[in-house]
Amino acid sequence: MSIKVGCFALANPFQTLDKQLDQIKEWGFKYADVTDSSDGACLGNEFGFTAMASLDANPMDIKRLFNNRGLTISSVCAHSNLLDASAPWRYGTSQIIKAIRMAATMGVKHVITTEGDPKTEFGQNLSDDEALFIIREKLHEPLRVAEDLGVKILMEPHGHISDSADHLEKLLDSCSSDALALNLDTGNYWLGGENPVDFVRRFEEKIEHVHWKDMPEEFLSQRGEKFGFGMTGIPLGSGEVDIKGTVEALQEIGFDGYTTLEIAGEEAVLESYDYLKSLGAE
Repeated sequence: MSIKVGCFALANPFQTLDKQLDQIKEWGFKYADVTDSSDGACLGNEFGFTAMASLDANPMDIKRLFNNRGLTISSVCAHSNLLDASAPWRYGTSQIIKAIRMAATMGVKHVITTEGDPKTEFGQNLSDDEALFIIREKLHEPLRVAEDLGVKILMEPHGHISDSADHLEKLLDSCSSDALALNLDTGNYWLGGENPVDFVRRFEEKIEHVHWKDMPEEFLSQRGEKFGFGMTGIPLGSGEVDIKGTVEALQEIGFDGYTTLEIAGEEAVLESYDYLKSLGAE
């Protein structure tokens, strides 16, 4: 049993995925995720200033980028907009399905998604029941594909629905799929007004991955009003989130799997890695 700590592949700004992975290897990590992805081609990839992985690429080319550096892919991130109306320019059902196929081809077990913050009047005016239904509808076909391909979709707290334990429980029940589980994001869940230790105790075996981040004191006034935060620049254990308590709760339930640091800045990343290892993580 072990908590395996990896790094998300946006460690430094304006670098391609191969350069991100070089940095992650240099820092001493053994695990990393496919963090940024989109359909088709990307100008930023062609001209060297983004780490995006194309969902239409040969998945084995992406796997080789990791393998050649001795890195194991922990997950494929497919964070989506599941509340605004479907449109070709919105990352949603189609992209999640492509991410599932990519993960299955590479032998990766988990695709991580969330609903995100709605950007339009349509999404912002949904009732909670409507929001739960539209998320369920947009995940229905991805879950069927995931079941067939042996992949799991992990829902992450990163919006006003997923930051509520009660809503998450309703979503799990209504989707009724063995291919749906959870990714705990410690910083997001705290920012949404909840306690990640309580999340572990409530959902236990449904948690199959963890995103680590601590939150600085200046975010206290935004708790329960802001949902989701990409990365923070402070080391784990130096902010307001009970990271130590969360690690201990995960150990108590026998969590055995991958986790990912979502932290910016070399010093903060390495201090966080050391902190988790001091608590018994790998």
